[in-house]
Amino acid sequence: MTNSTKSVFSLILSIFITINSQSQITFDKWFEGKTMRFDYFHSGNSLQEHFAADRALNDGAWSGSQTQLIDKLRYGLYFYEISDPKTNTVLYSRGFASIFGEWQTTPEAEQEWGTFHESMRFPWPKQIVNLTLYKRDSRNEFQPIWNYAVNPESITAIPQPLVNGLKTWNYMNNGPSTEKVDIVVLGDGYTQDQMPKFAADVKRLTEELFNVEPFKSRRNEFNVWVVETPCTTPGVNKPHPQEFNRTPLSLSYGAFDSERYLLGFDNRAIRDAASAVPYEFMCIIVNERTYGGGGIYNLYATTSADNKFGDYIFVHEFGHHFAALADEYYTSATSYEAPSIELEPWEANITALKDPKTLKWKHLTDPSTPIPTPWNKEDFDAFSYEIQRERTKIRAEKKPESVMEELFERERTHEREMIKKMEFTGKVGAFEGAGYQPKGLYRPETDCIMFTRNRQAFCKVCQAAIAEVIDQYTK
Repeated sequence: MTNSTKSVFSLILSIFITINSQSQITFDKWFEGKTMRFDYFHSGNSLQEHFAADRALNDGAWSGSQTQLIDKLRYGLYFYEISDPKTNTVLYSRGFASIFGEWQTTPEAEQEWGTFHESMRFPWPKQIVNLTLYKRDSRNEFQPIWNYAVNPESITAIPQPLVNGLKTWNYMNNGPSTEKVDIVVLGDGYTQDQMPKFAADVKRLTEELFNVEPFKSRRNEFNVWVVETPCTTPGVNKPHPQEFNRTPLSLSYGAFDSERYLLGFDNRAIRDAASAVPYEFMCIIVNERTYGGGGIYNLYATTSADNKFGDYIFVHEFGHHFAALADEYYTSATSYEAPSIELEPWEANITALKDPKTLKWKHLTDPSTPIPTPWNKEDFDAFSYEIQRERTKIRAEKKPESVMEELFERERTHEREMIKKMEFTGKVGAFEGAGYQPKGLYRPETDCIMFTRNRQAFCKVCQAAIAEVIDQYTK
């Protein structure tokens, strides 16, 4: 046996041992039945990033699967693993995205440093474990960027759960949390007197989500929990029109100087509130009419409750948060860097199409469909860019939200008719224009809720990606 053959054999053996050891992981051997929330500070600028541990907290009973511990999907800009320091056996892993990861690509990050508070959640380990954080490099491959020994007996580890006194209730209960996907719904900008309105908004938006496939068919695999966080004055912070407000979760429009981008930067407050119930995924509904929302993979999804298009926003943003789906539109302005057309994106629903023969969703494509797939792009773009100019003017002139809603309704009516007449509408292919890039990136269908506000439906590729995430938490 040559040295090169020995090396290959050793590598294969190592991989086999690793996979085999992971398949033999027994939850009770390594973990207790509670959740560790590992809080840390994430600092840097456009060129570098650094980490500092904050503390480890008991974040409530462990509500995740006790068998699906290893993340095989590997979505997200970041990825973390918990491993046994003696054998290097990976015990738990998850991919995620973060506010810092988006902020790092903004113009602000080129001028100054920023610090963000973040959390990683995993089962409470019975002994010291290694935490390894990875980030995608210039080739979109995960590389380690931080290692930390997590000691559950450390003086910075707090095993006592938080008793926050917040009112909680269960909107939908289909079984034990360890066998279901648990969603927590929080509200911000609702006063105590508006809790009935919050409850009605929870019902309307939750039902909207579970009226869309594949959530509709798999409704019985979810639990939905609700936590009330009333404030003293209605509404949330809106810095662009100078309508300021301080609320329990500190939700605010204007993230990264984008008027419609609605995020919460007080990670501790949000996580503490959510810890009152079991959860893996989080939605935050704000008591506002102004169009806005946000969705970050494995962090949370936000939406404005009272906008005419609030139902669309809720489902669209949950697609980002739940399955790391990319935006498929490209005519709207964004405040952070668009994906490169030089690399194959890691998101499931967009592609750079470097080789049509290896299209990532080829298994869902009819062999008779041409790749790339023609569509009436020039006509669509001309109309869409005109809508964006009108949109900018409406905001600049500070017109009522009803004017913006009328514009969006006119856009939706026109685009529905336009797309309905296209030859390959309803078929899976590769349609140029996606991920904020008019050229060089492709989406699976002419239309999808990740592309327009036209139809409350995910395309077949997005549905398949969502189904895989559901499987990862329930099988």
